[in-house]
Amino acid sequence: MMSKETARIRRSKKLRANLHKNGTMRICISKSLKNITAQLIDSSNGVVLITISTQQKTFDGKSGGNIEAAKKVGAEVAKKALNLGHKKVTFDRSGYKYHGRVKALADGARDGGLEF
Repeated sequence: MMSKETARIRRSKKLRANLHKNGTMRICISKSLKNITAQLIDSSNGVVLITISTQQKTFDGKSGGNIEAAKKVGAEVAKKALNLGHKKVTFDRSGYKYHGRVKALADGARDGGLEF
């Protein structure tokens, strides 16, 4: 029987295989119990353009592991991506369920002006 983490990694590999074919920009997330991180990655070159995390000193939230913090991270990623000229991106949820903090980050990025 497969563990939860192994199943999540397996799902993320399937998704990323299709994203590499398209060569589009993608927002990749990673999360822990206390923090959440979002990266804007150029899939064709494999280059990270932007990294926003609740661990950064500029983040003013009290807790990095809640929905409000995830929404702020999404809005900040959207702002920096639009400054670089990337409006259309693909959302890579890294095998996590589209629920809770993952959904809040996506909503924050959409509210910031990004199109998925």
